[in-house]
Amino acid sequence: MNNPLLERYVRMVEVSRDIASILDLDVLLFRVVQAAADVTEATAASILLYDETNNRLYFQASTNLDSHVMRGLVVPVEGSLAGEIVTTREPLIVQDTDHDPRHFEGVSQSTNFETNSLLGVPLIHYDKVIGVLEAINKKDGTFIAEDTELLSALGAQAAVAIENARLFQQSDLISEMVHELRTPLASINTAAHLLMRPEISEDQRVKMTETIQQETQRLSEMATSFLDLARLESGRSQFQVKPFELRPILLDSINIMQSRIDQKDLTLEHSIPDQFPVLHGDSDKIKQVVLNLLSNAIKYNRPNGVISLDCHIEDEYVTFCVKDTGRGILPEHMTGLFQKFYRVPGSEQIAEGTGLGLSICKKIIEAHGGKIEVESNPGVGTTFSVLLPYSNQE
Repeated sequence: MNNPLLERYVRMVEVSRDIASILDLDVLLFRVVQAAADVTEATAASILLYDETNNRLYFQASTNLDSHVMRGLVVPVEGSLAGEIVTTREPLIVQDTDHDPRHFEGVSQSTNFETNSLLGVPLIHYDKVIGVLEAINKKDGTFIAEDTELLSALGAQAAVAIENARLFQQSDLISEMVHELRTPLASINTAAHLLMRPEISEDQRVKMTETIQQETQRLSEMATSFLDLARLESGRSQFQVKPFELRPILLDSINIMQSRIDQKDLTLEHSIPDQFPVLHGDSDKIKQVVLNLLSNAIKYNRPNGVISLDCHIEDEYVTFCVKDTGRGILPEHMTGLFQKFYRVPGSEQIAEGTGLGLSICKKIIEAHGGKIEVESNPGVGTTFSVLLPYSNQE
């Protein structure tokens, strides 16, 4: 004789065993919300992570909406059901959210998804609330005590798994960062040692001073990029999702980079349509990607080269492409382009870099539900293409 409740507990145990082995945070969060909807027999589920510094919650994963729509939506602790769960540190069932004054309407307005009933549990790790796990809209009937028990058990396992994934990613990133710090620190140390030698010439002294200045700037850029990437990988980077237009971002990015383009005697050509579909996402982070790609096109271009910024709309994507006329990239070096700290062999002879920019760009674009692609012909140049979805955004 089948026991539906026992079957749900068995599924929960299987899921708990599964999530304990996942160290990719994005994969882990999505697996947890899928499991939450499954074991509570709900229409949808979501995870909100808690930002203790700013005392607010933000959506990080959801079963019912694409991540580029949901991720980063901010929910205030004061005046929300999720906020009450954080404050009381207790599970909460609301069978009719329409008539509950604590229900925060901002999410429904941003996503066009209607919440009728909700079960939420706190995610607690070592007595610290790190977020909220919610099951939304019971498929049949209403949420009951057994649903709370199941979701609470899943939430306890999820909290441990989330913190483990964060620690793993941070320790992995820190070890790579420490390794990368050695080269600029060695250069600074050597230059400083030589500056103390009384017999060096004035020209040598100037060169050593320039080396220290360049390597210090490189360390500063690396630290900034490192923090950006650490926040993205840990899920602590908050995306301010709102409607935006791409054209002003592209034109403003060109203006920002124009002086550097002129300094290197480069030519920038662009083809940007007057009309674009309205996109939803974090416009500042998209601008960060555009500036990074333009910066690379400037740094690795040939003298008197050309940079092209072209845009088009195709299928369900708005695409912009940044093309340079540099020396290009060999096929065997293409696979590592988006890896942390990766630099194409020989590129350090052309320009300084941290090897983190493209990895950050990839994280940002994928968080928006998009794709970033690269094509390169040795001796001809390289083209980076960014595809941002716009369908069902109106």
